[in-house]
Amino acid sequence: MSLFARKSLDQMLAQAADSEKGLKRTLGAGSLIALGIGAIIGAGLFVRTAAAAGQAAGPAVTLSFVIAAIGCAFAGLCYAEFASMIPIAGSAYAYSYVTMGELIAWIIGWALIMEYALGAATVSIAWSEYLNKLLDNRIPYEWCHSPFEQFTDAAGVLHQGYLNAPALLIILMLTMLLIKGTQESALVNAIIVFIKVAIVLIFIVVGWQFINPANHTPYMIPAGTAPVKDAAGKVLVSYDGFFKHGWGGVVGGAAIVFFAFIGFDAVSTAAQEAKNPKRDMPIGILGSLAVCTVLYILFGHVLTGVANWQDFVDPEKGREASVAYAISTYMHGYGWLATGVTVAILAGFSSVILVMLMGQSRVFYTMSNDGLIPKAFGELHPKYKTPYKANWILFVFVGLFAAFVPGHVAGDLTSFGTLLAFVLVSLGVWILRIKSPHIERPFKTPLVPIVPILGALICIGMIVAIDPFTLKAALLWMIIGLIVYFSYSRKRSKLRNPSEILTHASDFEKR
Repeated sequence: MSLFARKSLDQMLAQAADSEKGLKRTLGAGSLIALGIGAIIGAGLFVRTAAAAGQAAGPAVTLSFVIAAIGCAFAGLCYAEFASMIPIAGSAYAYSYVTMGELIAWIIGWALIMEYALGAATVSIAWSEYLNKLLDNRIPYEWCHSPFEQFTDAAGVLHQGYLNAPALLIILMLTMLLIKGTQESALVNAIIVFIKVAIVLIFIVVGWQFINPANHTPYMIPAGTAPVKDAAGKVLVSYDGFFKHGWGGVVGGAAIVFFAFIGFDAVSTAAQEAKNPKRDMPIGILGSLAVCTVLYILFGHVLTGVANWQDFVDPEKGREASVAYAISTYMHGYGWLATGVTVAILAGFSSVILVMLMGQSRVFYTMSNDGLIPKAFGELHPKYKTPYKANWILFVFVGLFAAFVPGHVAGDLTSFGTLLAFVLVSLGVWILRIKSPHIERPFKTPLVPIVPILGALICIGMIVAIDPFTLKAALLWMIIGLIVYFSYSRKRSKLRNPSEILTHASDFEKR
């Protein structure tokens, strides 16, 4: 059988309709929007905004958000069509299986591990940073940083990280909540979303009066800007290279802040748990994306206006806890807001981790049902009907990354996985329109093939803008994935086992 054998749409829909053996349908449109906002507003806003400003875009990080949002809007329209048409857990993996075949589906499923699992790890690391900020740095550096991180303090003492214990703790707590149930998790997420959106709005409104116009001039990092060094003379950031200054820096910044938008596609992983997926999935995906884009642009404008972008280069100053740093340093008289923001951010990060862990476990659940990964990933709890074994396995995997890998490495890999998923979903909509134009589509992506092509091209452009080290690491990850596929998954695929096949791939083409 061909490497690009496709799973039939009828088989997918039959799997989704099996309410006795499948996941519970408990989520409405409001819960799906809250899930999207819960995943979107988090480390991307409170940490990656400062990182993008300090490393590539300067105050023009607002334009970086616009570019990233445009790419996400095109991809989001394509996701909305698929999610309404194929209401099954698995997101881009499931869509690729129907449109481009098993090998491509495996590649995207493997890439989604980078998106969701590493996304959860990245945000848990940011959660640890803000917890330490709230506790006035009482957690020893050694126990809240990975072994690959170190710094020399003002007294000349070298500090070496051992283990990020707080990051590991929050992942454990949220894993236990997810095992308890999807509806309970959604309720906790909705409460958290209300709190953190309120705090974002307060920061925008209050911070606006503290904007210093000089901080927005020049708006982009000029060519020839000197590298920034720490007290020991070590170069923290160099601005050589096309994607480090000017308009190139804006694109480079978009690749960095793109991590901030990965939440909306996590909504699609909950399609099999939506009460009315044909109506609610497009609302959840596009609604959460629209709300967060507006907040991001306003937030980036205020943050880089209150504090100079160069403050966000040095971790000792503003990069690790940029919002609290900006408030405490420049917004005098609002110390209470810095504390409130930190508490709200901790809660907000928790909701991001929650949705990322849920999304990844649902992708695992679907891949397991297809036979591509072990059965344990697809087993549901006898009482709670959640993929509890997948959650525990995911806890171990994500926990190892959170405890021992620096946050910026995991975050950039997450962006790569997300962008690759967006490219394939965008192309998948176009392919399915050509091969099966008569399938019922409750929501239709407008201006096909223009929207899918633009979505794919913009996302490919942001992939190119990712730093070379991250691209090499991503390539290595994909090679490992292909080895796993050809040595294990291909032999155990249910699509390749005649006794398991419900309908042949050619049936799908006749629809």
